[in-house]
Amino acid sequence: MSETRILTLVGSLRAGSINRRLAEAAAQTAPAGVEITIYEGLGEIPFYNEDLDIPGAVPAQAEALRAAVAAADAVLLVTPEYNGTLPAVLKNAIDWASRPYGAGAIKGKPAAVVSASISPNAAAWAHGDTVKSVGVAGGVVVESAHAQFATIGERFAQTHPAEDAEALTQLGATVHELVAAVNGTLITA
Repeated sequence: MSETRILTLVGSLRAGSINRRLAEAAAQTAPAGVEITIYEGLGEIPFYNEDLDIPGAVPAQAEALRAAVAAADAVLLVTPEYNGTLPAVLKNAIDWASRPYGAGAIKGKPAAVVSASISPNAAAWAHGDTVKSVGVAGGVVVESAHAQFATIGERFAQTHPAEDAEALTQLGATVHELVAAVNGTLITA
């Protein structure tokens, strides 16, 4: 049996990002046979522009993202909430991964969203917008794999999410559901 590969895209570029720490904690929950990689370099990808999306001349950073998404079995998106929606850097990654139209790297990939915010709403708007964007882009949204974290500034101020048993349980469930979707063993109601 081959290893299941999950690519994680983190919507916060800040070095001390709690969203990044949540992605790191999710990677720690990976069972044997599952590799979770956090994609580096989202900030270097130019904004999607069809004039730049020319076969053979796609910017190297965008081509590298597409290759990473194509090589993954599933995608985990971790998003903060900026002004009531997902960050531009995450939306841009989804846009590049959705092209060429109808055949983008994300098409048919199981995808889940983890959202986290300092507010009590757990980045609900960003979560919804990310789910919508991934679905429109052709990803297979695994609703049962989603996780949301509220008031993260207080909850994780003194501790890494990897040291929070409840967070690890939630993130582990997310990873489990994504792997089940990849393997076709996801049970739906």
